Amino acid sequence: MTDVTKPVSQGSETKRLLREFWFYFSENRGAVIGLCVFLALVLIAAFAPLLAPHSPTLQNRDALLVPPFWEQGGNPSFLLGTDAVGRDILSRLIFGARQSLFIGCVVVSIALTGGIILGLVAGFFGGWVDAVIMRVMDVILAFPSLLLALVMVAILGPGLTNAMIAIAIVLQPHFARLTRAAVMAEKNREYVMAARVAGAGRLRLMFRTILPNCLAPLIVQGTLSFSNAVLDAAALGFLGMGAQPPTPEWGTMLAEAREFILRAWWVVTFPGLAILITVLAINLVGDGLRDALDPKLKRS
Repeated sequence: MTDVTKPVSQGSETKRLLREFWFYFSENRGAVIGLCVFLALVLIAAFAPLLAPHSPTLQNRDALLVPPFWEQGGNPSFLLGTDAVGRDILSRLIFGARQSLFIGCVVVSIALTGGIILGLVAGFFGGWVDAVIMRVMDVILAFPSLLLALVMVAILGPGLTNAMIAIAIVLQPHFARLTRAAVMAEKNREYVMAARVAGAGRLRLMFRTILPNCLAPLIVQGTLSFSNAVLDAAALGFLGMGAQPPTPEWGTMLAEAREFILRAWWVVTFPGLAILITVLAINLVGDGLRDALDPKLKRS
């Protein structure tokens, strides 16, 4: 009887927690709007080959710097106009969403994994191990993030892969410090002591006992770091150190459009708006996650 009812009670508890989470998250209207925009971006990125009217790298030599379709001289075949070599801006924006989301996912995954491991080790063992790891993190945090990323990309060489590695290393200390603080707050609690007395090893204590109770702030930090990764990748692309032409990446599109700002406003405006909307949507989602996951912010 007990074995049959236990999974049901666990399932009902999970549903209750999910309902509670959505209740607090949905109270933040900005977070809901941000989530809708982010999901739309995910769908656009997933179905980019079907949604894009043209190839993002196809050059139309007879349609250079064509304005958007609503302006004089516009062409309905190029809804948002073309760039200096005749590539469709709408198609490049659509494929650029795929690049930006891919960059954010890879960077956050690398930074989150490395930061959690370093933070767990520092917080759990303490002593000289903690001091060494945290001083290294402090050194990384002492440099401006974009400057440090530029230096690392200059050492590794320009390119999207090296840019993602550099941004992940720059963002890693935030996860390490957050994980360390959470581990130090949890490691002396009763449930950890009970698991230790029951014979749990260090790895089990760290990853199975303590870490699950430290995930809420890490999820929020991961969401906010996602937007930072998109911004930093766009900045590196703008400076010529990130994705290289003809890759349809928003920062690279801005870099290619610098000399046409005054006579072709659309080649700069639309990639800039894409970055702005994406980062704003992700930050709004992060605020909603913070409200829903932090018990101190929940209203009774």
